[in-house]
Amino acid sequence: MLEKSTLYVVATPIGNLNDISLRALSTLAKVNLVAAEHIQNSKHLLAMHAIHAKMISLHQHNELAVTDKIIALLAAGESVALVTDAGTPGISDPGAVVVKRVRQQGYAVVPIPGANAAICALSAAGIIAPHFLFYGFLPTKSGMRKRELAGLKSHTYTLIFYEAPHRILDCVTDMIDIFGPQRQLIIARELTKLFETIHTATLQEILVWLRADSKRQKGEFVLLLTGAETPDKSQLTEHAKHTLSCLLAELPLKQAVKLTAEITNENKNSLYHLALERKTTPNPQ
Repeated sequence: MLEKSTLYVVATPIGNLNDISLRALSTLAKVNLVAAEHIQNSKHLLAMHAIHAKMISLHQHNELAVTDKIIALLAAGESVALVTDAGTPGISDPGAVVVKRVRQQGYAVVPIPGANAAICALSAAGIIAPHFLFYGFLPTKSGMRKRELAGLKSHTYTLIFYEAPHRILDCVTDMIDIFGPQRQLIIARELTKLFETIHTATLQEILVWLRADSKRQKGEFVLLLTGAETPDKSQLTEHAKHTLSCLLAELPLKQAVKLTAEITNENKNSLYHLALERKTTPNPQ
């Protein structure tokens, strides 16, 4: 039995329509209303499972207005399911606004977990590093995209991005400009679909691979970029360590690191990691 006055956030397949849970199907069949990103897309999924539901469109351009309608239905004791075209609502897809507003109004929000392209790609990538950052879609313009990438350059964990087919070449080119040609990239396209591809190479090799066959530039992409190498603090000179300690006592961390790097000509990333260590351990041995 479903609960009254409840919003169900239902994950749907990212490609293969069989990738949907029994709980999701049961929920979609029983709610009073399904709020879908594009009704025709969701109707195809529901029809495959013989589900005939009342539907309303909820996408990025009408989310605020439709949220008011959903809250009114919840106030009347009805239950609503939220779905997007593919994957989990609110993850680089519409849904976060309605979920926040519904929770603020005191109604229950119940997640029905399922497919997610980022996790799907990560599970098949063979990346040993335990930590990752999910960024989602980068800015569409090259200048803004490069600025965002530059801010991520020194991170040591795997970076996960989504990208559209018409921007994939420009995106990889910008990554080469920021991260260099040798950083490793796992490119996953058309996950769970007929032409699913997962390919691992350096950024430069990936660009060549994409250009070699225009078909490789089609579909929805997940990009998994390996993190920067962990700075080796042991390589810092005693002079650099002493200078950093003195400056940390008087200045904010970032300013102390910047000045130490300028004075000693030592690696800024290594200094930054040492500074973080000393800030969190006041009396390092």
